[in-house]
This record gives sequence, structure tokens and C-alpha cells, in this order.
Amino acid sequence: MLLHVEHLTHYDYRPAASEARHLLRLRPRSDGQQLLQHELQIEPRPPALDRWQDSFGNDTHFFSLTAPHAFLSVRSRSVVQTQPIHAPASTMPWEAVRERLRYARQHPPVAASEFVAPSELIAPHADFLDYARPSFAPGCTLVDAAFDLMHRVHADFRYAPDATQVNTPVIDALRMRQGVCQDFAHVMVACLRACGLAARYVSGYMLTEPPPGQPRLIGADASHAWCAVWVAQAANDTEGFWLELDPTNDRMPGEDYVRLAIGRDYADAAPMRGVIQGAASHTLRVEVTVMPLAAQTEHAQGTAPANE
Repeated sequence: MLLHVEHLTHYDYRPAASEARHLLRLRPRSDGQQLLQHELQIEPRPPALDRWQDSFGNDTHFFSLTAPHAFLSVRSRSVVQTQPIHAPASTMPWEAVRERLRYARQHPPVAASEFVAPSELIAPHADFLDYARPSFAPGCTLVDAAFDLMHRVHADFRYAPDATQVNTPVIDALRMRQGVCQDFAHVMVACLRACGLAARYVSGYMLTEPPPGQPRLIGADASHAWCAVWVAQAANDTEGFWLELDPTNDRMPGEDYVRLAIGRDYADAAPMRGVIQGAASHTLRVEVTVMPLAAQTEHAQGTAPANE
């Protein structure tokens, strides 16, 4: 599937910001999907824009603005060729995968083991293991246990946009049983790690369809988040595969998803993070549009100025 993604982040500052530094992860990844086009527009235009790949393979941009500015607008446009995703079969019990992730002198190390450790936004807590335990019966395959945990998070938690903030501790989201996609993903990652398993956070986008008979609203979509758990296919497997699961929507991500960044938690994969100086207050506007490329072309043609 060919998907067009447009992501606008716009800040208005009062008074003007005197200085700003921003880190962007807005260029989609090219693993399991193919990035065909990407364009990044920043206003005011920064004097320099640095780009590199971070330790998780995410394309990362950094820029700074040293002159006073009353607004900041960051627009990312991408065209991505996505693919259907089919999880390879694995009959490995979850306990065997947990043991494979532990360091042992007689076994080669597993790179995924770094995702077992606590991270900046996901601190360990006994409540995560208590919540996960019903899904992880002795001898259960990791794939079956992970799917069961996803089903339970989806059923037990209420999607409530006003219940949490971007910095709400994940243990609070667990206890409240509500939050947004970031919270659902964080809770599931925390539960998997509590069982000694490797789990990571994924940021991206999801193609949403309007209700029957309703037009697609441009700019009305949102960025999304889900998680992935590392699954081994044999006792000596060091590569394994990452099984992606979306507890917010109770499903595996497919070709209607675009993967933007991965990390240990939201702090590693946030589309945009920054620090500003001088502005006492600000207003934020975010507009996201995800649509099949053909539909995007039709929309552009239908809204072209009459004199073109």
C-alpha cells in the first residue's frame, strides 16, 4: 500500500521565543516498509539542519534557532510503501525466551536484551508483573501470551485523551486503567519487561477510515504508538523477530501502519522534542493526515486554485 503522510506541528509563542533547540524523528524508517519520498519544511528556516541515525536506527534531525521568533512551524511529508505483516510461527515457551535473553557465558549475546532493562519513562514495579501474570501461564508460548496480554490491556483500559499527560508515570496509567495510545503501549512494554522479556516502543501513524458516507478530514488524524516484543524461534536463536502489537486497537499492525521510530519508550521515539527560552506561554496546533496516495492526489487536484 502506498501511503502519504503529512505531519504539521505549529507553535505560537507569547512573547517571542529568544532561542530554541529541537530534535526531530519525523522521517519514517525503512525496515519492513520502503520510504519513497520525504520532505521536511521548517519555518523560520534554521541556519543549519543536522541529520544522523541514532543508536536505534532512527533518522534524527537537530536544529537550533538563535534569533527571536514568534512561531515555529515544522511540516513533514512522506510517501511510504508498506507491506502486509505476517508473524513467523514460534512455539518457544515464554520462559525459554526469557532465559535466552539472560547473559550466559556459553551462549552468544542477544542484541535485543537491551530492551529488557528499565528505561527513562518505564520504571520497574511489582504491579506490572501482577497484571501480566494471568497471561503468562507456565509453558505458554510467548506469541500466545503476548496476544493475550494485548487483548486484556485493550479490554481493561479506557481510551481517555484527557486522563494523562505526556509525562504521566506509566504506573499511574496502569492504576487508572485509562490513557492514550502512548499509555497503552507503555503499560504493555512495562508488563513484558516485568516478565524478563525484551519489549520496545514504536511511534508512527495509522491509516484511519472515515465513517461511511463521510468525507476524509484533512489534518484530523493523529500520530500513533504501539509496542513490539522480541520472539526467538529456537533455543540458540540470536536474531529472532520483533512481534508488533497494538493494544489500543487490539490487533497486529499491518500495511495500514507507518513505522516512524523505535526506542525503549516515548523519550527515544518522540516525533519532536525541544527546549525553548524566552516565551512565557505558547499555543500548539498539530495536524496529521494519513491517506492512500491515490486519494491524496485526488484531494490535491480537487483543491487546486482556479487559476492554475
